[in-house]
Amino acid sequence: MAMTSSWRPAGFSVSHERPRTPRFTAVKETLATLREVVLMPRDLAPVVPKAKPGDDVVVLVHGFFASAGVFRPMKKRLEEETHAVVATFTHAPGAGVARIAKSLAALVDRIPKTTRVHLVGHSLGGLVARWYVQELGGHRHVTQTISLGSPFHGTRHAHKVPVLVGKDLTASSQVLHRLRKRAHEFAVPHTSIVADDDKMVVPSESAVFPVGDVVRLPGRGHNSLLYDAESMSHVVTRIKKH
Repeated sequence: MAMTSSWRPAGFSVSHERPRTPRFTAVKETLATLREVVLMPRDLAPVVPKAKPGDDVVVLVHGFFASAGVFRPMKKRLEEETHAVVATFTHAPGAGVARIAKSLAALVDRIPKTTRVHLVGHSLGGLVARWYVQELGGHRHVTQTISLGSPFHGTRHAHKVPVLVGKDLTASSQVLHRLRKRAHEFAVPHTSIVADDDKMVVPSESAVFPVGDVVRLPGRGHNSLLYDAESMSHVVTRIKKH
């Protein structure tokens, strides 16, 4: 798929708030990264709250070198505004997409099949969510997937990541090629939330999955997507919608 600055997929939306200056964006991203560091030691054990038939269950999947703890602010908003049950787990740094997806599958297996399961993944977590849906039978259990800054077309910075997971993040990755190639085979809706000023996923258009809706947020960085109010609002809205 050709990726250009003028490309507009179906379901594309863009924030219309006042433009953010580069300095403001950089400060927000730095603060978001520091917030991640503070929250990383938390929620290391899997959390699978009890759910009743018909409940919405949101499973949060974090990115590389993070933990489920980085989702705490988003988890709070989801619980308060959607009344969904939120499940989390922490995967080891350096594990590849397929391996982490197996851990996700094991967690979803513990969730009653009579619930609506929504997968929300940040960065690497978004790739894991779609791999589970498309390669491990997750399409039978998942209502929708939402990605936040996930490099579906790779990133130029893949060489900075340990080899086991880094190879999954290159533009020539067979994992990413398979995800894109099979994207149209599954009816599970997807929303790509893209940070226009993402310095980790380069180019930022790489965070667009071949199917589904796309939300582009100007003046946001990679980690800012976890804590930005508008970013979280889009996730909340989509959980309510489905």
